[in-house]
Amino acid sequence: MSNARQKVKVIAEIGCNHKGDLDIAKEMIRVAAQVCKADVAKFQKRCNRELLPPEQYDAPHPVPENSYGPTYGAHREFLEFDTEQHRELIAECRANGIAYSTSVWDLTSAKEMAALEPPLLKIPSATNQHYGLQEYLCAHYGGEIHVSTGMSTRAEIEGVVKFYEERGRAQDVVIYACTSGYPVAFEDVCLFEIGRMMESFGGRVKGIGFSGHHLGIAADIAALAIGRMKEAEGHGRFSHIERHFTLDRTWKGTDHAASLEPDGFRRLCRDVANVDLALAEKREEILPVEAVQRAKLKWRG
Repeated sequence: MSNARQKVKVIAEIGCNHKGDLDIAKEMIRVAAQVCKADVAKFQKRCNRELLPPEQYDAPHPVPENSYGPTYGAHREFLEFDTEQHRELIAECRANGIAYSTSVWDLTSAKEMAALEPPLLKIPSATNQHYGLQEYLCAHYGGEIHVSTGMSTRAEIEGVVKFYEERGRAQDVVIYACTSGYPVAFEDVCLFEIGRMMESFGGRVKGIGFSGHHLGIAADIAALAIGRMKEAEGHGRFSHIERHFTLDRTWKGTDHAASLEPDGFRRLCRDVANVDLALAEKREEILPVEAVQRAKLKWRG
């Protein structure tokens, strides 16, 4: 890899896969950092009363076997960490040499998490049209703002980019190609969206990323190749790959089935780093590694 090319960072999306247990969350940080060698550990922050209408908050979970409470609201509250617990997660990340981040789903959560000054905050696909939330971050948060684009029209994505351009923050923004589903069938991963987004937005934002909810890690390596090729063509920077992370895919919860366990995530980080080294043209016609073999084997006629 050229010294001028920046590393593609791998984000371990822990989300709510900690089952509402702070000790499990801290163990997941340690495993993501030490075993998997991920670059970022990411969580989620919601103010559920603000985010959910009363009828949804008080209704049963739509998939009862995944619920941690008698209602959907109670389920979401069980999985939620408060601000002080997020401070503990930040300290755990710092102790393990991995960056902390969280998705913010509502304005209250954005205010609370921005005050902690993490290096990046994420706008999930579900709320990328919540411009009051994003307006607050533009004015009160100085770090990177990452925006996922699942279940979004092209016009909506264009609107998001223009929003940040108009506020002078586009060079702090990373836009993610994403299909919202848990898990996503391979025919719906649509990796060429990475190339389209880089051609459309790569020169207008800080970076383009890929957030995957598929099975295995092959598609992530293909995403890396597409992103680096478009980067080589001058269409901005391919900067992040994000995957959901769990300690056990059989645990109760919606996201575990679309998550990677530690060995899978370790292999993802390893393969992203190694394949990225291979994504280059030859530095010279005959590489030094070839010169010895050429002297020994090349037919000279």
